[in-house]
Amino acid sequence: MTLQTAIVILNWNGKKYLNDFLPTLLKYLPQSAGVFVADNNSSDDSIDFIEKNFSSIELIKLKENFGYAQGYNEALRQIDAKYYILLNSDIEVTENWIEPIIEFLEQNENVAACQPKIKSWHQPEYFEYAGAGGGFIDFLGYPFCRGRIFQEMEKDFGQYNDTIEVFWASGACMFVRADVFHKLNGFDEDFFAHMEEIDFCWRAKNMGYKVVYHPASTVYHIGGGTLPKSNPMKTYLNFRNNFCLLYKNLPQKKLFIVFFYRLLLDGVAAFKFLLDGGFKDFVAVMKAHFYFYKNWPKLKRKRKMLTQKQVSGIYLKNIALNHFVGGVKRFDELDSEKFSK
Repeated sequence: MTLQTAIVILNWNGKKYLNDFLPTLLKYLPQSAGVFVADNNSSDDSIDFIEKNFSSIELIKLKENFGYAQGYNEALRQIDAKYYILLNSDIEVTENWIEPIIEFLEQNENVAACQPKIKSWHQPEYFEYAGAGGGFIDFLGYPFCRGRIFQEMEKDFGQYNDTIEVFWASGACMFVRADVFHKLNGFDEDFFAHMEEIDFCWRAKNMGYKVVYHPASTVYHIGGGTLPKSNPMKTYLNFRNNFCLLYKNLPQKKLFIVFFYRLLLDGVAAFKFLLDGGFKDFVAVMKAHFYFYKNWPKLKRKRKMLTQKQVSGIYLKNIALNHFVGGVKRFDELDSEKFSK
């Protein structure tokens, strides 16, 4: 029997978070939903812990640590549901967090993915880095959110309490139609982790679907649960995957100018890491570029299999310039007319 909603937590050595947040998740679980934990071959005792304490949760035991992208692909192939909710293990849900978004998706079949309001567990009055009030990118591929520009987090005063179309929904808590997820072949497994949800949402938008932020649902995210923000591996994945998603999804006429500017700016970022004493981060940026050049033939084949077109939600200016030079700290300080329609 097909579930209406499957909540799927991808776990890797996250016993502490499972212990902290599964009780609340089960407390606010509607009858139409089921909970699955897909374990990425954890080395802690996460599996034993779930089996002993949460018999209602279905376990999917993966044979190795596939990362976020392939881990979810492997798990979701085994789950028959109309909607998936991809939920990080370090998220605390709230009462009635599922129903408003599922109802919205039922009424809007052209919406492929949706995210709730994501706030900080440590500072509940503030938005959280990974998604905040819905994600966007600028024309050079730099991601930012309503409520978060680079490391600048906004306090939630209700300023983003409107349901709007965004560019990407956060993988920390993403509601997605199962049929669309599989139609698009899920996440790009070469990403391993970081920005795979942006790539997925961009591919969905290129196919004519919408991605939406719905603030009637709120969750609280710890963030950095499996990989700290300051980490050379994260630097590598972010730079590498950002280059790959741009190459795969940009319209042909924009490729040259975007990559010309990105090469310059990535060089600046690399040397800033070096000057700040971050030699490993400097090396990570270099490795990310070498990966792209080495794998360009494979990426070219991927690009040919996809549709590329002008889509809505791209900020047509440079968010880095606005923030670091212009002093912009809040999303609502940006000119709404500078976003693609």
